[in-house]
Order: sequence, then structure tokens, then C-alpha cells
Amino acid sequence: MLTHHRKPVCLSMISTDLPVWSVVETSGTLYQKDTDRFHLLLTAPPLITCEIGSLLTSEDPPPATKKPLDLPTSPRIVWLEISPYRIIMTMQGNTQVSYRHFWEQGVYGVSRYWLPNECLQPNKPIRLRNFTKSLHLIGKNIPENLRIEYELWSEKVQLGHYILNLEIHN
Repeated sequence: MLTHHRKPVCLSMISTDLPVWSVVETSGTLYQKDTDRFHLLLTAPPLITCEIGSLLTSEDPPPATKKPLDLPTSPRIVWLEISPYRIIMTMQGNTQVSYRHFWEQGVYGVSRYWLPNECLQPNKPIRLRNFTKSLHLIGKNIPENLRIEYELWSEKVQLGHYILNLEIHN
């Protein structure tokens, strides 16, 4: 049973203890894979570009030498595999940062991040663990709201508490 629906979507991620947040409002395509399994495919805008020189000190060259960074401007693809028990989210963004998260309530999942090719170890992911404190999926026939509260860990160091919220509008 493969059916699909085009829906407005709001995907947000915030940290409750760090100054980290992101909100994406876009349209997504929701595919029903089974009775309670869905895939959501959406396009996120490219990462915000910044200028070299925005953090210059008084000893640095004058602002006329500022150059924009050459970051790709193509959109990023976000793919969520949704079930009441497990969520997998993958983001691919050409040569930008890519990641894959696995969440299941009460379980240490794996988060992998791939950095741009210019990094020291190209194509080798940074592996972190996330502990899913709560996973709530609301919706009768199709998902309407998903909320995941989790902690991100690197070995024995906690890297913050996070909330991922997904709203799928009718």
C-alpha cells in the first residue's frame, strides 16, 4: 500500500540548554508505506552563507577585502522514516553537512554526521549517541505531530538536550 499526500510541514529543532535552534517551513510529500509506517520527504533551504571578515578584529584587513564563502546554494533533502516506535531522519545536502539520526524511546541511538570533503577525513562520519527520552506521534490515519526529546552524547560527555518537533498540516 503506497499512497502519498503533499502537505505543508514545519520541522523545528531546539536545544534546551544551548543556543541552538533551527526551523524549516516547507511542503513535504508524505508516503504511506504500511498501516502505521510513513516516509516524509521534504526540501530544506540551503545553509545560510556568511562572509569572511564578519569576525575581523581591528588588526585585520579593512572590510573591503571581505569575500563571501563559496557554499553550495542548492537545497538540502530531508527524509524521515516514521513509525510510532522508531524515527530515522536523514539529511543530504550536496557537499554541505549531512547527517542521519536514529531515535527509539528509551534507547541509545546513533547519530552520524558527514562533514564537507575539505575536512581531514573525507567521507568518514562523526559518530555520536543520542538517548531518546520521549517519542510522541499524534495522528489517526496519518501523522500530524511528532515530538522527540533526546540527549546527544559523545562517549561520556553530554552535548546537550534537544527537542525535535514536526508538524504536518492538513
